[in-house]
Amino acid sequence: MSIQVSLVKERRSPSELEALWKEDDMADGGKVRAMVVIMRTSGCCWVRSGGCTMCGYREASLREVTEEDLLKQLDQALSKYKGEPFVKIYTSGSFLDDAEVPPSVRARFYEAFSGCRRLLFESRPEFINEATVAEMPPNVTVALGLESSDPKVLESSVRKGFTPDDIRRAGLLLKSRGLGVRTYLLLKPPFMTESMAIRDAVASARFADEFSDEISVNPLNVQRGTYVERLWRRGEFRPPWIWSLIEVFKTLSGTVRARLMSSPSGGGAQRGVHNCGECDKAALDAVERFSFSQDPADLFVTCGCQAKWKAYMESEAALGTPADLDRDFENELILRT
Repeated sequence: MSIQVSLVKERRSPSELEALWKEDDMADGGKVRAMVVIMRTSGCCWVRSGGCTMCGYREASLREVTEEDLLKQLDQALSKYKGEPFVKIYTSGSFLDDAEVPPSVRARFYEAFSGCRRLLFESRPEFINEATVAEMPPNVTVALGLESSDPKVLESSVRKGFTPDDIRRAGLLLKSRGLGVRTYLLLKPPFMTESMAIRDAVASARFADEFSDEISVNPLNVQRGTYVERLWRRGEFRPPWIWSLIEVFKTLSGTVRARLMSSPSGGGAQRGVHNCGECDKAALDAVERFSFSQDPADLFVTCGCQAKWKAYMESEAALGTPADLDRDFENELILRT
């Protein structure tokens, strides 16, 4: 099976984009249209050391991608560009890694989108230095994947390969040069209970507020081929509740300077952040409204499963386990019948 998947993956053209779409985001304090570009590159350098426990983005990378291939992908992106004020460029690793996106290619991207109000890309902190920052035009926002401000969580649960202080150094350098910073936090890394995840996200946001213009709280989405997927299949991990995400925002609202936001991947599905199923859309819509308005009143939504969420957290605390208690309960019923 793995051989078949590898063969299909290698047949994908390295000169074609992985995906491109348009969505809403913020620029200069207002909602605008954004073009999102997912590139095919040689992949994240950290994958060669095992990668992060939850990341499945290696599937978007290929073994051999040349500068010519990357420039053809840029041409494809430009053919779809309709003057959107915000452009987001994502790779499966770091846009500032010379081995993934050579400096000459980065320069072409900077030039091509110099007219947009915001140009966002992601990078690991080790590639953010005086030289790479000096290359950046003033419309750049760099997205930093902090995930958690707890060094033990980064090392043992996420296996990120850097420390919170590494991210802080990079963020402060970017801010000192007048560039934008969007910091990603991971809601509910593996081995955390729901209540632990809420506390960790709140503490991490307050840590990141010093160097961030935006803080994006990303509920863990179970991606294929990852360590987290193995935990999930064994019933040892449940993706977070949407109620937990809402609780994080309610707690943080008015206490941090950065814009708080979330655009959950896989929201409402069993692999993604979800509640009971009946209220998932309403709860996710509330999160989206708040992400633009920053008004905690927009987080108001009710459902009977909110009591179940609270009971779930109490049960986790009593049992001392982050296992999927819903699945354990369903399995127990099956065994008894």
